[in-house]
Amino acid sequence: MSFFPELVGPFRELIEETHGRRVAVVGHARPDGDCIGSQVGLCRVLRARGVDAVCVNVDPVPRRLQFLVGDTPFTSLRDFLSTSGGGAGWNAIFTDCADHARAGRDARRAFAQPLGNIDHHLSNDGFATHNILDGAAAATAEVLAGLFADTKTPMDAHVAQALYVGIATDTGQFRFPSTTRRAFELTARLMDHGANPAEASEEVYERESFEKLELLGRFLESLKRECDGRVCIGMLSARDFEQTGANQEDTEGLVDYARAIDGVDIGVLIEERADGFKASLRAKQPAMRVDQIAAGFGGGGHACAAGLNVPATMADSLRPKLIEAISARFAELAAVRIQS
Repeated sequence: MSFFPELVGPFRELIEETHGRRVAVVGHARPDGDCIGSQVGLCRVLRARGVDAVCVNVDPVPRRLQFLVGDTPFTSLRDFLSTSGGGAGWNAIFTDCADHARAGRDARRAFAQPLGNIDHHLSNDGFATHNILDGAAAATAEVLAGLFADTKTPMDAHVAQALYVGIATDTGQFRFPSTTRRAFELTARLMDHGANPAEASEEVYERESFEKLELLGRFLESLKRECDGRVCIGMLSARDFEQTGANQEDTEGLVDYARAIDGVDIGVLIEERADGFKASLRAKQPAMRVDQIAAGFGGGGHACAAGLNVPATMADSLRPKLIEAISARFAELAAVRIQS
């Protein structure tokens, strides 16, 4: 059985080109389980092949995901650029990055033409020499797990666990519409290679900080329904972070509480940041295409999960503009139903 037959050739070409090169496996800003899991999995496989590979991130590995790193070489983008002469002589493979800028402006400048781009975001337009893309996959880790299986690439338990976490977190523990039979078949294979779901669940979901729970309380208090109850929006201000002692890492998963409300089609989290505002959008059904809504603000993502960043000058206009864009999307879907 072949999981990604159309990607096997391009993937083999990418891996062959890493031979004899130094490779930076680059992840996106504010890394999540799929990002770190994919980086760890790919980096370790490359190193097993004799490639001098290292994982590079603009932001630190989240506390709950540090168990995945082990002895995998990880470095901050700042340290990497300062010790490597700005990345001279290194080739980059971007993982789980919806676009070239997702890893940060400095990474984009240092790696103007990445060697590889392995991703599963619908909005990815292919910015590398070798683009290994599948917008139907639930996670980048699913793409890697499938290609490792298709190419009979050896995987140890560490690689299997990293890829399992990537799939499990991006499918919402196998609850989201992106969860497919292929995802289950691949996770079963990863378990055959040593992935441990119980350990992963404890590390990722059962080590919450008290500060995050306080932040969750602030988010729940801020929730308001819009668009006749079909949209639920919550807001976290800079003061909320200051008073609870929470950080940006602690917002992971909060938007799902807004989406989980009965009758809500789209949940939204707006958080104030030092350089502006970030909005996370989550939909129950792919037809909502929140990636297209986010694209209208310079963002992107998946049909059911997307995000965007805007400057501080949009402090007063972001919320009404989001409501307007979502309302327009509802009107489009209603028009399609009427025509059909």
